[in-house]
Amino acid sequence: MNKILSAILLTIVISTKLFAAGDAAKPMSVDWSFNGFFGKFDRAQLQRGFQVYKEVCASCHSMKYLSYRNLGEKGGPEFSEQEVKAIAASYQIKDGPNEQGEMFERAGLPKDKFKSPYPNKNAARSVNGGAYPPDMSVLVKARSGGSNYIYSILMGYDDKPPSGMKIEDGVYYNKYMAGNKIRMSKPLNEGSVEYSDGTKATVSQMSKDVTAFLTWTAEPHLEKRKRIGFKTIIYLLIFSVLVFLSMKKIWSRVETKM
Repeated sequence: MNKILSAILLTIVISTKLFAAGDAAKPMSVDWSFNGFFGKFDRAQLQRGFQVYKEVCASCHSMKYLSYRNLGEKGGPEFSEQEVKAIAASYQIKDGPNEQGEMFERAGLPKDKFKSPYPNKNAARSVNGGAYPPDMSVLVKARSGGSNYIYSILMGYDDKPPSGMKIEDGVYYNKYMAGNKIRMSKPLNEGSVEYSDGTKATVSQMSKDVTAFLTWTAEPHLEKRKRIGFKTIIYLLIFSVLVFLSMKKIWSRVETKM
C-alpha cells in the first residue's frame, strides 16, 4: 500500500513540475517551396539564408559538415565560382605545420570546412554559460518537426511569459520550446541583416530564409533524390504495364490451346 501511495505522489510531483514548466505549442506549419514530391529550393532564399547564418548564427553555431565549395554546387545556393572563392577567402583558417614546424593562418579556400567559432567544445561552453550551441549542419534533421520546428523556435520568443512562470537569469521564454524555456537569446530582430538583394529583413523573412538554408545543409541532395524517385516511379509503372501486357498475351495463347 505504501509503495502504491509513493508512486501516486511521485506521479503528482512530476506532473506538477511539467505543468509549471509549460507545454510547448505545436510548431507552425509553413508552405515551404521544397515541400511535396516536386518541391525545390528557392535559390535566392538559400542565398539570403546563408547571409543570415553568416552574419548572425555563425558567431555561436558551427557548420562542421559543410565546405565552402558546397555553396556553389547544383541544388544549393548555387553561388558562382568567384563568389565561393570570395566567401572562403573572407575567413582566416588555421593550417600547418609549415617547414619550421609552426602552425599558421591563411585565407580560406573553397575546399575548407566552414570555420568553427570556437576552438573546442569547452571553449564554447565557457563563453555560453555552460551551454553548448549545437552544430547547425544537420540540425533540421536532428529535431522532431524539422523545418517547421526551427522556424517556430525563431518566431516563438516573447518578452512577456505567462503569469506565474518564473524565468531565470540567462533563460528566455519561447512558447515552442520544450518547457517554454531556452538559453539562447532572441537571435533575430527587425533589420538584423541588410539583404544584398534588397528584400526587407523582417523577423519572419529572416527566420524562413535561414531555416530553408539549414534544411538544405541537412539535405543537400534533396532535389536529386526527388528526381531519382520520380524517374524510379515512372520506370516501375512502365515496367508493370509491360509485364501485364506480356502476361496477358501469354495467357491468351494458353487459353486458345485449351
